[in-house]
Amino acid sequence: MPTLDDIAEEYEFLEPDDRYRLLIDLGRQLEDMPDPLKTDATLVRGCSAAVWVYPTVMDDGRLHFLADSNAAITKGIIALVLLTVQDRTPAEIRDTDIDAALAPFDLKNQLSSNRTQGIPNMIALIRDTAMRYA
Repeated sequence: MPTLDDIAEEYEFLEPDDRYRLLIDLGRQLEDMPDPLKTDATLVRGCSAAVWVYPTVMDDGRLHFLADSNAAITKGIIALVLLTVQDRTPAEIRDTDIDAALAPFDLKNQLSSNRTQGIPNMIALIRDTAMRYA
């Protein structure tokens, strides 16, 4: 996966249709989430599409998230969010301003409200997970 800064730089110069394609491509690069992990317990509430997030703790205490969605563009948004937190310590995740990291993508104005309404809930779930482990 490219860095969030690299993606933001490319995203800035794209037309809306190409931005959708970029998000879809990012979603395709997500690590596979096994179907047995897609349960009601891992479902993010408030998303128009189904979104699942499953946190794991690595041997060194860093958090690794598996996530998936049944919608291609939503998977791309998930990929953006995960780029801000993936494989970091709980304290690093707790201290990361995920909203600020995603600001260059202006998702609320670039995408329909249906596509973005679950982002705060996903961020809250990730942040809550980090707080439990910090």
